[in-house]
Amino acid sequence: MELRDLVLRTRSYRRFNESHRISYKTLENLVGLARLSASAANRQPLKYILYNSEVDCNRVFPAVIWAAYLKDWNGPVQGERPTGYIIILGDKSISEGFGVDPGITAQSIMLGATEAGLGGCMIASIRRDILRDELKIPERFEILLILALGKPIENVIIEEMKDGDVKYWRDPQGNHHVPKRSLEELIFKL
Repeated sequence: MELRDLVLRTRSYRRFNESHRISYKTLENLVGLARLSASAANRQPLKYILYNSEVDCNRVFPAVIWAAYLKDWNGPVQGERPTGYIIILGDKSISEGFGVDPGITAQSIMLGATEAGLGGCMIASIRRDILRDELKIPERFEILLILALGKPIENVIIEEMKDGDVKYWRDPQGNHHVPKRSLEELIFKL
């Protein structure tokens, strides 16, 4: 698959076929892509918690805040929830700051998930106290991102942004629309 096609297909999916379970080996392989990605000063301070069992996924789900722009939606219903999670942590014993490392590794993981026929969503809106308590995450780790993964069942449509409105939305058929700025608007010329 061409890189451009892979990037176009790597969308934020929030509804999944919950009967399609992700293997632990698949999650390990995705973290393997993160391991090979760039890291500021090559510190490699990130650690990953991997969950794929229904029981463990149900432990993570309450800590996730889903789709802030969709005010009348509290997240995927039973049967449409993620079947795998990768929680990205920053190890403060290695570095006090994590800069762009979480974004780099998250994008590598998401591109790999798309290539594997999966999809997901990078989530920074997290009830961190709930997650830390539920999973017994030691204080030396900063909770940075949750990657919710599964076999997507929703259609994501990219469209041109109108009037500067960045908010994504769903149409009556359940299609998820994501406005994007034009290329001309992104390139700044002096």
